[in-house]
This record gives sequence, structure tokens and C-alpha cells, in this order.
Amino acid sequence: MKNEKVNIIRLIIGKAAAFLILLLLSPFLILVSIIIFSSSPKENIIFSQIRVGRNGALFKVYKFRTMTSYEPKEVTRIGRFLRKWKIDEIPMLINVLKGEMVWVGPRPDIPGYADKLEGENRKILSQYPGLTCEATLKYRNEEQLLEKQSDPLWYNDNVIWPDKVKINLEFINKQSFKEDIKIIAKTVYVIFFK
Repeated sequence: MKNEKVNIIRLIIGKAAAFLILLLLSPFLILVSIIIFSSSPKENIIFSQIRVGRNGALFKVYKFRTMTSYEPKEVTRIGRFLRKWKIDEIPMLINVLKGEMVWVGPRPDIPGYADKLEGENRKILSQYPGLTCEATLKYRNEEQLLEKQSDPLWYNDNVIWPDKVKINLEFINKQSFKEDIKIIAKTVYVIFFK
């Protein structure tokens, strides 16, 4: 019951903060959209992908497009900059505004992972997915880590994913507003100073 109250309050505060930030950043977001469009006018500005949300509900997550849509898919020059500073993730505030995500919580994954959790691990699905969490911070260089592996899929499924599940369960068991603020502060530090 306590966790449910925390979830509702986090959702309400998160929506208000997302609205204000989107409003304040709107000139910057328009500029980023123009730059993405001018770099490849035939491509979409926003990338959307199906992710698994609370209680296993599927929803579309929104990001600025950072890759080409044609084969071979590769990160664009502007995309590298957007990813480095996490600017590509700002449109996910729309998901927060829609009540599909909160600021801090387990990151929403593609179908085939979170929706397959069993037993105690399914507690992760009782939470709203978040923009950031301890697992995201630990694996902020996940792409580079996977590139170094001889079998990236095996490494993800057998090393990274189980560790993320463990970290997310620890977060759920000790979640609080104080913990949220700590993770948000840590995220800002990692983005701008690491």
C-alpha cells in the first residue's frame, strides 16, 4: 500500500515537472528538431519503439532519432552528440506526461525481457518504468561494453540483464523520494561531469 501511494505521488509530481521542463526547453527542442531534419530530411525526427510498462502494458517510447533508418543502421553524426548528452531522451518526457513513465524507476525494456520475468522478479513490473535508475547509470556505456564481447546477445542475456534485474529489485525494496532525488542528482552528475 505504501509503495502504491509513493507511485501515485511520483506520477503526479513527475507529470508536473515534465510539463514545465518541456515548456522551458521548447525553443531548444525545436532547434534540435530542425538540426535533425536538416541533416536527413527524408527521415523521421522522432523515433518510437514499443516498450514494456507497468503491469506488462505495452506503450510507445519517444526519442529523438539518432540512427539512420536504412540498412546498415548506424548512428548519425548529430546522433552521437545527442546520445552523449542524453538529449535524444528528452522526448521521453512526453511518456512521463502521458503517465506511462516516471522520473526514477526501472528502465522500460523491449518485449522479450521484462515481460518474461518470473517469481519475485515480477515485482519490477509493479513499478512505472523510469527515465533513470541505478541500473541505467551502471550500464550507461552498455553499447560499448557489448561491442567488446564475442557474443553480445549471450553477454546481455546472461550477465547484464540479470544484474539489472537485481539492481532494480534492490531499488524497489528501498524506494523513497529521498532515493529518487539521489538518483536524479547522480544522473545529472554522470551526464555533465563524467
